[in-house]
Amino acid sequence: MLYHLYELQHATISPLRMAADASKKWLRNPANPMSYTHQGRAAAAACDVFTHITHRYGKPEFGLDTTVINGETVPITEEIVHSEAFCNLLHFKRETDHLKTQPDDPRLLIVAPLSGHFSTLLRGTVEALLPDHDVYITDWIDARLVPVHLGHFDLDSYIDYLMRFLRKLGPNTHMMAVCQPSVPVVAAASLMAAGNEACQPASMTLMGGPIDTRENPTEVNKFAKQHTLDWFEQHVISHVPLPHAGVMRRVYPGFMQLAGFMSMNWDRHVSAHHDMFNHLVEGDGESADAKRHFYQEYLAVMDMTAEFYLQTLKVVFHEHSLPEGTMRWQGVPVDPSAITKTALLTVEGERDDITGMGQTRAAHKLTTNLPDNMRMHHLQQGVGHYGVFNGRRWREQISPRIKEFIRRHDHEGKGARSAPNVTHINAAE
Repeated sequence: MLYHLYELQHATISPLRMAADASKKWLRNPANPMSYTHQGRAAAAACDVFTHITHRYGKPEFGLDTTVINGETVPITEEIVHSEAFCNLLHFKRETDHLKTQPDDPRLLIVAPLSGHFSTLLRGTVEALLPDHDVYITDWIDARLVPVHLGHFDLDSYIDYLMRFLRKLGPNTHMMAVCQPSVPVVAAASLMAAGNEACQPASMTLMGGPIDTRENPTEVNKFAKQHTLDWFEQHVISHVPLPHAGVMRRVYPGFMQLAGFMSMNWDRHVSAHHDMFNHLVEGDGESADAKRHFYQEYLAVMDMTAEFYLQTLKVVFHEHSLPEGTMRWQGVPVDPSAITKTALLTVEGERDDITGMGQTRAAHKLTTNLPDNMRMHHLQQGVGHYGVFNGRRWREQISPRIKEFIRRHDHEGKGARSAPNVTHINAAE
């Protein structure tokens, strides 16, 4: 019923949005005398902001057409190398045929979060890593677009997908998990290590991930813990309505997830749109566009299957199954102590209000048989959750450490290009 009301609201407000868009264009038309007045600019700005916040944004494009390798511009081609019902394995193929020396860079699988936003939220992450890595990413599919007859998708399915992708890419593949995927990434690496599989990852980088949410719990963790699974099922789970292809699939709607995130920092979002209004009135189009582009990405949301959402709540936030040693995948025990060949790097943000400090670092306590020279922890000062994988500090301080760590632990000897010694677990920065 909730989803149907949301669709009704969207349909009801569409004519108003169209009228506001037409008014904005007329108020900014040079032929209109009002366009030269403060009142006209203010009215146009109000229409612009209204149109912006009421628009439904679809999946954005990555838009990464080129990168630079050894000072030369290299075209990028996106290609889907493997498909599952709920995810495509996307490759950013670097067209390097024109280079005199072909790059011999580590292969990296970035596991994007399945938590309401599309994988394009990691555009800045991918962009920073492309010059030095052969990059793949999990491109999750909006659950409302997946027909019911294609089956279910839960946390076990997620882990299964990751193992399939690793086997597809072959030995000596490195993994990076941003936030939510940290638990399934550790689980996949543990299961493959227990089976002594050749395709177990060469390294895994966990960034702002909820390995153990009992460490320094945030408001998000506390909210999840204070409510039962039945409460979540009754209040946030809905059926996909027509005309979407996934009609009647039970989902946690993306707009519900977005509402939860925005409510945590409501004043900040209101202030951002007030600033956007003022920028438009003052004619500062560049500043207004910067905020517009951010929110076009932030407001583009996708649905998750109900079974994935509820199982994740149970395993990660309620029962703490991974750190407690009780996690199972299709009945098989998940034992991180089996990991001996996969190097581990954990990254946390000092101001992270979603995944508290210590929650990601807890992975080191679980990988008890991993040698000390195969582990590293980095605490980035002055950044929140988003800043761990995007922005200036990500580009200048975090990503260089990740690149060094990956090269140092590449099994094919590509670490020869790595720079100075990395800092190990006993010297968090």
